[in-house]
Amino acid sequence: MATRIARLEDAEAIHAIYLPSVQTGVATFETEPPGEEAMRQRIVERLARYPWLVWEHESQVLAYAYASRFRERAAYDWIAETSIYVRDDAQRQGIARRLYGVLLDAMRMQGLTQAVGVITLPGEASVRMHESMGFEPAGVWRQSGYKLGRWWDVGVWQKTLQTPPERPAPVTPFAQLLDSPALRELLARET
Repeated sequence: MATRIARLEDAEAIHAIYLPSVQTGVATFETEPPGEEAMRQRIVERLARYPWLVWEHESQVLAYAYASRFRERAAYDWIAETSIYVRDDAQRQGIARRLYGVLLDAMRMQGLTQAVGVITLPGEASVRMHESMGFEPAGVWRQSGYKLGRWWDVGVWQKTLQTPPERPAPVTPFAQLLDSPALRELLARET
């Protein structure tokens, strides 16, 4: 088993993992499958600034996790939203916690100070996983998403990755860390 940076050729497997959440689940409020080409574009766009990692076993992608921009205003540059999806047949094996841990460490390397998980409620498994990773409840958006014929509440969980400095340096784009020994070491720890 290995954690590695997502590649364009992972788009098919990533799309397959994501598809049930789009079609029959509420982990995402996306209602139309984006397609593999759109997934490739998302990988390229996110990797320029944030980590997108996959968990691979025997050449199969079993899970993926990524960070993305929380809000557009520059004042929010040090906080990012996190997302994780695990293939149905690979759930409850500890993969989510291990992959999320690497994601959060990569975000720290960038200089990010806060991570936010947004969970469609009740979402018990996701809530348990986030809280086991040190995320704390930060609020609920009531009846904020309509999918599958009903309204859903969305909970927000927040984790401090590191103490925000009084005068923060700019966040390092993830693309600038790709060849760093520290990132290679981080990814190798989960092999």
